[in-house]
Amino acid sequence: MSPPKHVDLLVLAAAAVVFAVCGFSLLGYIGAAAAWLAQRGIQWLAQRRSGEALKAGNRQRAMGIIAATTLGRVWLMATVVLLVGIAQRTAGLSAAVLLAALFTISMGSSGLAYLLEPEGHSVQPR
Repeated sequence: MSPPKHVDLLVLAAAAVVFAVCGFSLLGYIGAAAAWLAQRGIQWLAQRRSGEALKAGNRQRAMGIIAATTLGRVWLMATVVLLVGIAQRTAGLSAAVLLAALFTISMGSSGLAYLLEPEGHSVQPR
């Protein structure tokens, strides 16, 4: 049995309702949602490109792609929180809290998926 791999996107959708009902700043939600969806797109592209590099036998390139995009995704989210916070202080705080929650949920679901399906992620000896 596999856990939902995109549970963070479900939480992002549910957060829209929470932000609207509780009266939180929608600027914070929109900024966090845009940053999260952009970084997920970058993550998908990086995984695809690193998979191609691994199939070609170039492990260094694959690791470089993952490392560079991981740092870039973190900087993207931090920049969005900063810009939203400059525009409206409470919106920056709500964006930061939402992004931290999404990151935690995403990492937890990725770890759980890895533990429940280790055969799909095994490293083949050369």
